[in-house]
Amino acid sequence: MADHGHELLFGTFLTPVAAEADRVVALALLTEQVGLDLVTVQDHPYQARFLDTWTLLSVIAARTSTVRVSPNVANLPLRPPAVLARSVATLDILSGGRVELGLGAGAFWDGIAALGGPRLTAAEGVGALEEGIRVIRALWAEGGASVRIDGRHHRVHGAHPGPAPAHDVGIWLGAYKRRMLGITGRLADGWLPSSAYAAPETLADMNAIIDEAALAAGRSPADVRRLYNISGGFSGSGSTFLRGPADVWAEQLAELTLEEGTSVYILASDDPDDIRRFAAEVVPAVRELVEAERALAGSSGAAGPERAGSEGAGGEVSGAGKAGNAGKAENRGSAIPALGVTPTPDDGVRLADVQVWDESTRPTGPAPDPDRTYTPRERAAGRHLVDVHDHLRRELAEVRRLVEQVTDGSMDPGAARSHINTMTMRQNNWTVGTYCESYCRVVTTHHTIEDQSLFPGLRRADARLVPVIDRLEQEHHAIHDVLEGVDRALVAFVAGPDGRAALRSAMDLLTDTLLSHLSYEERELVEPLARLGIL
Repeated sequence: MADHGHELLFGTFLTPVAAEADRVVALALLTEQVGLDLVTVQDHPYQARFLDTWTLLSVIAARTSTVRVSPNVANLPLRPPAVLARSVATLDILSGGRVELGLGAGAFWDGIAALGGPRLTAAEGVGALEEGIRVIRALWAEGGASVRIDGRHHRVHGAHPGPAPAHDVGIWLGAYKRRMLGITGRLADGWLPSSAYAAPETLADMNAIIDEAALAAGRSPADVRRLYNISGGFSGSGSTFLRGPADVWAEQLAELTLEEGTSVYILASDDPDDIRRFAAEVVPAVRELVEAERALAGSSGAAGPERAGSEGAGGEVSGAGKAGNAGKAENRGSAIPALGVTPTPDDGVRLADVQVWDESTRPTGPAPDPDRTYTPRERAAGRHLVDVHDHLRRELAEVRRLVEQVTDGSMDPGAARSHINTMTMRQNNWTVGTYCESYCRVVTTHHTIEDQSLFPGLRRADARLVPVIDRLEQEHHAIHDVLEGVDRALVAFVAGPDGRAALRSAMDLLTDTLLSHLSYEERELVEPLARLGIL
């Protein structure tokens, strides 16, 4: 099987733990905040520790504006298909067309029976699912004739179809055995297995069954989108599936897209750090690798949306700025089309009255070779740094907005607490200072990783970069001092309202130094990272 050219989508697979209800919703909001496409929730109605999935999805849809929502997957034996059809259509209408339907035949029959559901054999469950799909699709066909389906498990006699969903809702089946895979090929819009039950090396044989069934039903295999619930960790050597650095994840997922046609990856994790890292480091690299291979192959399929450039954290801040020295080589990277990514330019806006360093003394590295070409892996390495920096820029903008709203009194403490919750997932000490301090730690950690892991490799690989690396390390130390200044301003702000001006000044200085530094680092390192393959 080959790549079907579907748009790449990425999402999360959340556990609806009732004891942590606020945290579950916050994870869904984080999914949207970091730019992922889809929030899904497992559905086990017989599990007393879990929230009801459909109610939870309704709340998530109401609290978000861009992400799609879906059960992963809906337990059909406890959700009568006629009622489920109208629930899905209603939420799709209310959310502006952001609902998909993951659907399963059911399992854990003791639990289902305990809630009054049918106790079916595995074969009966599959038959009931096939009937249920017919019922759901018939009731979505608003304006059609009355629905009459006399199945063994589901019967609808004279029901009027409607309402119709706001868009063509996809029915994605969780399937593993031959009969269910056949139904997927004949009737479904997507196949949604989990890596814990269908390892990557088993996908080819399962895909073949789906493709065969689709062709026999007069459909194209491309009519069935291939999705994948994935789980893993960012530690390890990368010798096993999704157990290693982010670039290993990216290569393994891109390979599944190009060889098995998988186009939707849903991360099964309730760890906010995993979600952030997946969005910031894995997703852009997968898009880059797949896009490059599709371009080489001349594919006409959609490669997914372009990475959104920095929304200009500097452009989002308030206050009159003054022009600074952005550096004479500011746009060097933009002259390398083969690189596929342009270093983020310094817009020259400065908010603070002081400068931490003299930008005119920044050294520059070797000029790029305009005739050099770059492999997809090299292009991904060059883009990776920009993607990580873009995440820091977005977070900086969030910190500034929060500080402005709290210090000017437009956000009360309760609202601030809720907003911080959606951004940081911390479970206590909900104050404006908590998030700012958390952000400071993130920046410091990023710089430490560069100083200890990235920069030594660049020094060894190209001696011409040594002056640039030395300067970047000096700026890291300077930014650390600026961050300490933010910490001191936070203490003063918490102690009393007189600290408001000092906090704003500290944030202005952090904004100036960090955005200037990130642009300089990209200008000098994006091309060497691609050329030398350090990441």
